[in-house]
Amino acid sequence: MDRPEALRRLSEARVGRLASADAGGIPHVVPFVFAVDGETVYWAVDQKPKRSRELKRLSNIRENPNVELVVDHYEEDWDRVWWIRAGGPARILEDGEESERAGRLLQEKYRQYRADPPGGPVVAIEIARLSWWQAAG
Repeated sequence: MDRPEALRRLSEARVGRLASADAGGIPHVVPFVFAVDGETVYWAVDQKPKRSRELKRLSNIRENPNVELVVDHYEEDWDRVWWIRAGGPARILEDGEESERAGRLLQEKYRQYRADPPGGPVVAIEIARLSWWQAAG
């Protein structure tokens, strides 16, 4: 796998795990859905039930914008196992062109967002670090 292939697989992944940390370095990991545009990953706070719209991952990003995410593929045939990790600074977007473009990308990827668009903040993650592994070359 090379960088273009890693970015392709990242873009096609349906779900990933997002890790953020607060100012004290306490990690917080959650599953999330996202869209990729070039070397930027976008996700949004959506309508799924939550205790609050002020999510821990958002407060963590405000305190410490450095995040990591991972997507992976697992099969019982371990020769087909792989993962991709991406990390970099995250930004909470204000309303505007980039936020609207991110919303369109998410709606294109996930039919659920076409019927019920995310109404919460949009986050952009600039991929500053990208690494990958696969069992078979």
